Amino acid sequence: MTQTIAPRVRPLVLLFLAFAAALLAGLAGAAPASAHAALTGSAPQQGVVVDKAPAQVTLTFSEKVALSDGSFRVLDPKGKRVDTGKATELSGTTYGVPLHAGLPDGTFTVAYQVVSADSHPVSGAFTFSIGAPSVTSVSVSEETAGGGVVGALYGIGRYVSYAGFIVMVGGAAFVLACWQRGSGVRALQRLVVSGWLAMTAATLALLLMRGSYTGSGTFGDIFDLGLLGNVLQTKTGAALVSRLLLLAAGALFIAVLFGAYARPEDDDAAETEDDPDDGSARRDLTFGLAIGGGVVAVGLAATWALAEHASTGLQPEIAMPVDIVHLIAVAVWLGGLAALLVALFRAPVDAPIEGSAVRRFSRVAFGSVLALVATGVYQSWRQLGSWSALTDTSYGRWLLVKIGLVVVLVGIAYVSRRWTAQLPETAAEATEAADSAEGTEASEDQAADSEKEPVAVVAAGGSDPERAAQLARQRAAVGTARLKRLRAGDPLRSGLRRSVLAETGIAVVLLAVTTVLTSTEPGRTEEEAKAAASAASSSAATPDATGALTLDIPFDTGGQDGKGLARVDINPARVGGNVMHVYVERPNGRAFDVPEVKVAFTLTAKNIGPLPVNPDRVATGHWTANEVQIPMAGVWKIAVTVRTSDIDQVTVDKNAQIG
Repeated sequence: MTQTIAPRVRPLVLLFLAFAAALLAGLAGAAPASAHAALTGSAPQQGVVVDKAPAQVTLTFSEKVALSDGSFRVLDPKGKRVDTGKATELSGTTYGVPLHAGLPDGTFTVAYQVVSADSHPVSGAFTFSIGAPSVTSVSVSEETAGGGVVGALYGIGRYVSYAGFIVMVGGAAFVLACWQRGSGVRALQRLVVSGWLAMTAATLALLLMRGSYTGSGTFGDIFDLGLLGNVLQTKTGAALVSRLLLLAAGALFIAVLFGAYARPEDDDAAETEDDPDDGSARRDLTFGLAIGGGVVAVGLAATWALAEHASTGLQPEIAMPVDIVHLIAVAVWLGGLAALLVALFRAPVDAPIEGSAVRRFSRVAFGSVLALVATGVYQSWRQLGSWSALTDTSYGRWLLVKIGLVVVLVGIAYVSRRWTAQLPETAAEATEAADSAEGTEASEDQAADSEKEPVAVVAAGGSDPERAAQLARQRAAVGTARLKRLRAGDPLRSGLRRSVLAETGIAVVLLAVTTVLTSTEPGRTEEEAKAAASAASSSAATPDATGALTLDIPFDTGGQDGKGLARVDINPARVGGNVMHVYVERPNGRAFDVPEVKVAFTLTAKNIGPLPVNPDRVATGHWTANEVQIPMAGVWKIAVTVRTSDIDQVTVDKNAQIG
């Protein structure tokens, strides 16, 4: 019994392990989702001290965003909201929220949470002061929008929906284009139906989780019907509902494909002799299924293209059709690969998949790879924008991983093609080869069976019908096991099974990486945000009429989550007393809540210093010192020590003219 079950279980175990590894890798890289619309400017600017209270706060993003009632919150030093709550679009990608009149002096916190045009939530916070900085009781949460348990569940839902689409579309395409007889194979039917069920369940889950995912992130809000109503009014909500409607049409397509279309070939041949038009009717049905299935597949792919990366940014009118072609090509290749794996392991023993069908899939897969290369090059150019983004951004690094996996997958596919070329052309030839191989074993077993049968009959009582039926079932099981041993012993098909199984395992990991890519900020957007921040920093560093000075000093403590930027503001940057602010930010511009910051001033030319300054923490990522004494004018070295954990610390410095 162990020898019979093991060959069937082994590939499933390997696929499960590959799936688990891919899913863990995907969740590790995708949680929380990166911001796709970056904050590129604000008024008042981050950390600035204004003389009088502004009438409103404005924020500018790198792309359009969707607003809700609580998108912008402005909090006074005690944590009380001072905005009217009515955020509006002012112009282009600039949005504003009015403030109440008569605001007191002190440090105010601006927190924002919006949804970017490509459907991903974006959140962050910064501070500004009126009159003079003050201690604030506001603590900005470090949890990014789209994170937490709901964010992880949403990521799993996205993975399952992609996998379901690939299996359903690719499996159906494999049957229609490569192995029409496979429409009657139960294992293939279960594969395609499982893809439909997975995609439908994942889409319903994404629709329910969407409100919490882009909002509070609370698990209980998944079942809030009010949030669901708000989701239905968004672009992403409309895309998910459209996907459900298309899946209903897909269910009808699957019913016809595995119903009327899956008639036994012998019955078809008999009917064709009586009715010559029956063959053309089947061809017409094949054509109709291909057209109908193609429309449903394109529509399903469009629900991603119209709501995610392709719908925003550079050349959306070209990017959306290209994205649809890319998704269809992925499904035909990888989904067809899964269908081929099932056919090789689970096709009827007496009617294995023929070599001609495998070779047809090989040609279809090759065309899909060409389409993937063409569309992938365009998408990479569009999302990266420069060669440096390939290594300097998270999107670029994940893209390199994806390219590497595709290269490995194509290499294994080349090995599979070598096995494919040696397979028998038709199912009849394959069966004949199996029969000839079976002859010797059958003749050897026949004598043994003939000797054992009388003994078994006598032991059973001679004419016991129940015992006779049991013996018949045993003989059938032995015969089936013999055929499976012969099939497993075929070196050609065994080699092909191993290579296709390896391809499928790589494909599972590739799908996980692709899911992470869709949740990662495009390299072009990330670099544009960095350039805008750099330009703003350069502008702020120019001394104004009072001589105020701003220095941006990057740091890296070397530990986990140890990179960031220390911004030092010195006002009026003259000999005597000065007010100093230190803002510590993460690479994405958000406030970095580090446990300790110290500053030291050294005038190397006069051998003065270092003069230590220990600023006080006034808010998340904001430190200040009111009496910083500079005894002499000159080029001072300003050294900033940042500690991000108990053991991770670094000192960085920059020279500046003071006085």
